[in-house]
Amino acid sequence: MSARGKARKRALDLLYEADIRSVPVAGLLAERPVPVSASGYTTQIVEGVLARSARIDELLSTYAVGWTLDRMPAVDRAILRIGAWELLYNDEVPDAVAIDEAVRLATELSTDDSPSFVNGLLARLLEVRESSPRG
Repeated sequence: MSARGKARKRALDLLYEADIRSVPVAGLLAERPVPVSASGYTTQIVEGVLARSARIDELLSTYAVGWTLDRMPAVDRAILRIGAWELLYNDEVPDAVAIDEAVRLATELSTDDSPSFVNGLLARLLEVRESSPRG
């Protein structure tokens, strides 16, 4: 697994734990040691998701047809938040990589239906981003 792949997995662990335990993820980030190889990008992901959480959750809620955020498995919420942040706010990650990595995490860690759900929802966010006027 690449260094960024490890960082995504570590960010997922932190976001998932914070969600399940209903604790601030910033506190977990401060108290949990992050492997050096993953520390910079893990922190960037977690802080990026935190900074944009309201908008990310709004978009996920809007385009997750038939699903509310509360109904989604917690791991899927965390994966989608990371994928949405990479797609919408991190120009260093190619769109296809952001989606592929999110689908890979869903395949490894969630339900049988999760990879296609994650793929479809992130692809929809990409379509919406591309059709929106940039300013």
